[in-house]
Amino acid sequence: MEQNKNIDWALGAFSALKSGMAKAIVGHEELIEALSLALVSGQHVLLEGVPGVAKTLAVRTLGRLMSLEFSRIQFTPDLLPSDLVGTQIYNPQTGQFSVHTGPVFANLVLADEINRAPAKVQSALLESMEEKQVTLGGATHALPKPFMVLATQNPIEQEGTYPLPEAQLDRFMFKILVGYPSRDEELAVLRLKKEADPEIYPVLTGEDIAALRELAATVHVDPKIEEYIVDLVRTTRNPGSIDPELAETVRWGAGPRAVVFFLRAARARALMQGRSFVLPADVQAVAPWILRHRILLSYEALADGMTPDQAVARIVAGVPAP
Repeated sequence: MEQNKNIDWALGAFSALKSGMAKAIVGHEELIEALSLALVSGQHVLLEGVPGVAKTLAVRTLGRLMSLEFSRIQFTPDLLPSDLVGTQIYNPQTGQFSVHTGPVFANLVLADEINRAPAKVQSALLESMEEKQVTLGGATHALPKPFMVLATQNPIEQEGTYPLPEAQLDRFMFKILVGYPSRDEELAVLRLKKEADPEIYPVLTGEDIAALRELAATVHVDPKIEEYIVDLVRTTRNPGSIDPELAETVRWGAGPRAVVFFLRAARARALMQGRSFVLPADVQAVAPWILRHRILLSYEALADGMTPDQAVARIVAGVPAP
């Protein structure tokens, strides 16, 4: 009975998030679901899309829906690591240095156009994502809890971008592709902009988010589901084992971190669906988001026009589900 009450409360929290996002965002159901799952999983998200498709608006709206500290960092080619993490400032009156923390010291950090900044700046942010702390002046400063980075980037085809290395991409649980809206959605955007800006109020507190994360951690995962997750990830490294045509398509597969992300995301999705147990469908639903930036295709596959999502779809279809 208590578990049912908790699940009902979680469903209400997810519904409030979705309703709040829908006030400012037209369509993009996949994006809204992914952001909600990442929030409950306590992980970071990379959003990729051309300018003007509501990437930044979605993250801003999520920040307004939570009574947490929110900051936005606009990445530019001249940005320095100290602009992110902070610096030490000398006080001539006291003869001492004082620490001034940067915008990364927030609960929800929007890293806008992360691939516009050089590698050393990207590394500074991604290190804080991994360690959940920053070193300034020889002292370690813990980042606030919860801490979540939502980064946006333009497609690499856009001029003036610095692609993120695979090792750094691996720190993002999800990579979400944000596309153009449909015709009806674009009409809805036009009509929405005619009206006054929607009033958006916080619907979740830090305590609520912590409770959702604790509840998601209790969602049951059958050992067969765990084996299914491991088989999926391992098959990305040797796709020829299920499909000879895929043998020469993947140069690099997903690492062990993907297994952990699968488990957390599948649990969060089961909770979002009102269940206390994970189904294979939960794993399959998040597979493209988790794997698309962890699979490196061969030059031959790229020349043939194959995309990472197509490779993921064939891998998911080829691995038997329990």
